[in-house]
Amino acid sequence: MIKRMIIMLVLCVLVLGGVFGFKMFGMTKMMKGMAAMGHQAETVATVKATTQPWQSEIKAVGTLRAAKGADLSPETGGIVENVFMESGQDVEEGTVLFQLRSGDDIAKLQALVAQVRLAELTVARDKTLIQTQAVSQATLDADIAGLENLKAQIEAQNVVLQKKTIVAPFAGRLGLRQVDVGQFVAAGTAMVTLQQLDPLFLDFFVPQQDLGKVHVGQKVAVRTDAFEGRLFEGEIEAIGVKVDDKTRNVEVRAVLKNQDKALRPGMFATMTIETGAPQSFVTLPQTAITFNPYGSTVYSVKEDGVDDTGASKKKAMMMFVETGAARGDQVAIIKGVVAGDEIVTAGQLKLRNGSSVVVNNTTLPTNDENPSPKDR
Repeated sequence: MIKRMIIMLVLCVLVLGGVFGFKMFGMTKMMKGMAAMGHQAETVATVKATTQPWQSEIKAVGTLRAAKGADLSPETGGIVENVFMESGQDVEEGTVLFQLRSGDDIAKLQALVAQVRLAELTVARDKTLIQTQAVSQATLDADIAGLENLKAQIEAQNVVLQKKTIVAPFAGRLGLRQVDVGQFVAAGTAMVTLQQLDPLFLDFFVPQQDLGKVHVGQKVAVRTDAFEGRLFEGEIEAIGVKVDDKTRNVEVRAVLKNQDKALRPGMFATMTIETGAPQSFVTLPQTAITFNPYGSTVYSVKEDGVDDTGASKKKAMMMFVETGAARGDQVAIIKGVVAGDEIVTAGQLKLRNGSSVVVNNTTLPTNDENPSPKDR
């Protein structure tokens, strides 16, 4: 009986020992696997920090407008009798563009001219007869006043006739004609637009903190998507006298040459003003910077010995940096990174301080100081 109990206890110990041993073996393997996973190297893209010349600049967007521009319209209504212009034509100042029907006004002028001749004869006769006291001084004064009144009416009628002729008030290029011969136009109806295309104004706004960096005569570089890759040069002509109390921006006007008349009033344009002397800064792609409430950080890749096969190992170390201005895809680094440092530009979200990394620069983020986005 005792022998059987001893055999049963031995068997139980063996079974329980096997179960616990198997569990411990599994846990050991699992811990080793987790440890191996915890030290698995992360794949990242990197770039070498470089020192580049940096020109401080102000960028803004604005609208082109003609130095002189107007929608031409008559001061008085009438029927369009003649059209002397073509759409898109370049004209000189004083060129006749339209003629409104003026036959009635000419007849009225001729009638007034005849009345003036009669009044002049009457006044001359009165001056002769007054010497013999055949007419009174009052009669002479009334006839003289009547003559002057008729002359004033002639001047007024000449002005009416002038309003029937629409002329170019300045040299420029005409737009599309909006009226036809025989059409009645009311006073103020736009008949055609006239724009002086050279020079052109560019009106834009700059924030008040940049007001001290701009001045009259400063050069500006202007670009527009209508002529991709072409640069137009101009200079600041005037600066607004007040800052908008809602946006805290001040309006600035630049003037630029447009000799080939490629630009048009109303175009949207971007402009750049270079301010201050050129400087040199260490630059990085903006994707390399992680902006946090407690400061901006980057990951620097350092050598970390060799692995079992003798291959070089690398690790990522977090560093705090002080950033400066940005231009395009780049940002200036004031402090924290020196030229030659290898900085992570992609994949840093999965890193922590001291993480093992593998560098793969097959695909890199853009690092252009003046990118030109395109619709695809």
